[in-house]
Amino acid sequence: MAKKRRKKQESDHIDESWLLPYSDLLTLLVALFIVLFAMSSVDAQKFQQVSQAFNDVFKGGNGVMDYPSTMPPETAGDSENQSKNEQVSGLGAKDQKELSEMQQKMSEYIEKNNLQDKVQTTLNGEGLLLRIRDNVLFNSGVAEVREENRQAAREISRLLEMDIPRNVIISGHSDNIPIKNEQFQSNWELSAMRAVNFMKIILENKKLDPRLFSAKGYGEYQPIASNETAEGRAQNRRVEILILPQGEKENNTPPEKN
Repeated sequence: MAKKRRKKQESDHIDESWLLPYSDLLTLLVALFIVLFAMSSVDAQKFQQVSQAFNDVFKGGNGVMDYPSTMPPETAGDSENQSKNEQVSGLGAKDQKELSEMQQKMSEYIEKNNLQDKVQTTLNGEGLLLRIRDNVLFNSGVAEVREENRQAAREISRLLEMDIPRNVIISGHSDNIPIKNEQFQSNWELSAMRAVNFMKIILENKKLDPRLFSAKGYGEYQPIASNETAEGRAQNRRVEILILPQGEKENNTPPEKN
């Protein structure tokens, strides 16, 4: 009787060893669905982050839940360098070198005259950009350059003397506060006239070729900051000088008619 009872108990025991490979299969399926979701998303960066996280896990790194960042420090550094390269990706090596030297001279002038909070330079894919706050040159609502600041404009013109001729675009910008007086009906007129008046002073330097210069007025339609704050509006009120790469010029050719 004891033997029969023992056999019955052994037959009632169920082998559960199959649960281990089954759980592994479910884990792989979950990982697969996550990867498929990331690939189907239009956000390529999200896919790279998910891919990097799984990569580190399978290589023996930290687990996904404990992973502090989807990008390790060296990857983040590479991205920063890539971002810097993208900023000048539209420039050839020669243009980048020459414009960088010009930028250095401008930066030295800005620092020497304590204009760091009012004038700044940027080298990007379009060329070398010199950005000037409007209160450095103009009184509020006025397009004429203040007399005491005309010398500063002349100093800037010396920085535009180039061994290799380059096209230069001077543009005026405003905030979104409407203006309407006897002289200007809108910010279009104000920003355009400021650009023209500033360019006239620049071209008093006879070493510059007027054929290479053009002026534009953008009004409030190319802001670089929010117009919701006084600080943002102050940044948007500006004059910009864009020095184009060698051989490039503004394309004013009208589209062909069919």
